[in-house]
Amino acid sequence: MKILFVCGGTGGHINPALAVANYIKEKEPDSKIVFAGSPLGMEAKLVKEAGYPFEEIKVKGFQRKITLRNINNNIKALYYIAKAGSRARKIIKKTDPDIVVGTGGYVSAPIMSEAAKLGYKTVTHEQNAFPGMTTKYLSKRVDKVLLAFEQAKEYLPKEREYVVTGNPVREEFIFADRKKAREKLGISDEQICVLSYGGSLGAKKINETVAEFMEWHLKNRDFKHIHATGAKGRDWFYGLLKEKGIDIEKEPRLDVREYIKDMADCYAAADIIISRAGAITLSEITVAGRAAILIPSPNVASNHQYYNAMALVKNGAAAMIEEKDLTGEKLIETADSLTKDREAIKQYASNAKKMAIFDTNERIYQEILKLAKVK
Repeated sequence: MKILFVCGGTGGHINPALAVANYIKEKEPDSKIVFAGSPLGMEAKLVKEAGYPFEEIKVKGFQRKITLRNINNNIKALYYIAKAGSRARKIIKKTDPDIVVGTGGYVSAPIMSEAAKLGYKTVTHEQNAFPGMTTKYLSKRVDKVLLAFEQAKEYLPKEREYVVTGNPVREEFIFADRKKAREKLGISDEQICVLSYGGSLGAKKINETVAEFMEWHLKNRDFKHIHATGAKGRDWFYGLLKEKGIDIEKEPRLDVREYIKDMADCYAAADIIISRAGAITLSEITVAGRAAILIPSPNVASNHQYYNAMALVKNGAAAMIEEKDLTGEKLIETADSLTKDREAIKQYASNAKKMAIFDTNERIYQEILKLAKVK
């Protein structure tokens, strides 16, 4: 089977494609898999590191806010769009795939739509509860639309049939051993463990309020707290704690890092996760079966993280604090209310687990097979 994957922009679009590609390679070692994406995006680096051939197509997203910089960006975006159709056709004819699989990002639109026009089988996967513009555009053109969240159907054309597959999640999140993880991280049996992070670069508002939360729980509650500051927040966060009289080196209940490399173990050990509401993060929370306090990023297209978070909130699987309402006091109040009642933590965790889809890769693989084998 020959497959052309198209993805780009963020890790949330790229990593699902890589997860499915790796799964297909395990099932069918002789399959030929090629990726297409922008040389300007993360996909160029991540795909090449994963060892897959990579075809370049220059595409840029439009910026809605009117600034001189964004006007220049949008002029370039228009230029790239004008050339994208021709380049897309060259990539498709060169790879001649049995199926073209898109996982989102603005780069998906020209290649997926051209593939559909040329009569190739096409399938797109939407990771978020609120579909992006690319999925809305392609939903009327591709052969099949796969969704991570049932709620996404509400925002797409009603006449289409959709298949809910979930989001691909690394297997270590599913199979991590809680007891071993807690022993490794030095967490006692009865101690509540909080895991918090705001993304690889860090989120200043989250770091700021987490510092206030740490100051409170060090005085009032016996929590083990693992926190990732992100690359841009490390020194600033350390300084903030120092101002509050907290010496990280002398406080065994705090485990502060710039980046968490053993995230699956930290999820397994945690009782509560404080995080953004990216699609893959929420899929990891559900398969791990963890209670969560979600702080959706307001700086994303169509405010889609809010809708992702609401999917869990409506199912009694998480609490949510919008960033506009986020203060140290609000975070302390929410966490205090949740951690005073261990049964509440268990109920959130149980409801999260009920939402989990554990065989996403297999589901997506089967949908690809159904289409690719029909000639």
